[in-house]
Amino acid sequence: MLGIIVQLLVSWLLLWLFEKKGLEVFGFYPTKKRLAGFALFFIITALCCSSDFIMRMIFARQQWQLNPKLTAGLIFSGLWWNIKSVLFEEFIFRGALMYILIRKLGAIKAIIISSICFGIYHWFSHEVIGNPVQMAITFVVTGTMGLVYAYAYAKTFSLYFPIAIHLGWNLTSSVIFSTGIIGDQLLVPVKPVPEVTVGYFVYFCIVFVPMLSALLINFFMLKRMQQQGADNKKTVSL
Repeated sequence: MLGIIVQLLVSWLLLWLFEKKGLEVFGFYPTKKRLAGFALFFIITALCCSSDFIMRMIFARQQWQLNPKLTAGLIFSGLWWNIKSVLFEEFIFRGALMYILIRKLGAIKAIIISSICFGIYHWFSHEVIGNPVQMAITFVVTGTMGLVYAYAYAKTFSLYFPIAIHLGWNLTSSVIFSTGIIGDQLLVPVKPVPEVTVGYFVYFCIVFVPMLSALLINFFMLKRMQQQGADNKKTVSL
């Protein structure tokens, strides 16, 4: 929590030095449109992520059960860990620095720079430095997701939307289906996990369709939204 407070203080300082603005550029003021948008993008992303595990159950015969060691404290700690990590990453990559980049370089360059930095950051957070194959996979996957998060901020100038997409994916995969680094949470796979041979098409669907659907659906939903400007003098066409 202290790290997030420091981030906000540094963000405020950068915004004041470069743009003479405050943290209002984060778009945190709750409005009906922002809250409804948060709920919509969160649910859609969570459903896209869930399709991965549903297909595993259908095609790979995997089964999931309620964690026998589940407690309220365990779920709360998992939720809080994800919320903190998402806020930390969004404040860095879609916060003050991205706002300044949009104002200085334009939305497209800002989105590209933000997503590249996001992908490189995950080399360290996923501890894959030194493994070229894993570094390439991590960069492509997280960098592509970063494109959508950055586009969501550039389109709306509110962190509600990238946070909703980010949380929708992370909470579903790590808290509901226990596949993250925080260990077993709500649902856990029934052991032993069956070994099933599937065709290339089914394998492609299980591995790629959930993320592709999340990327494409969110992108086209954002594209249909009315552009919101950074201030009253300037809007960004996307």
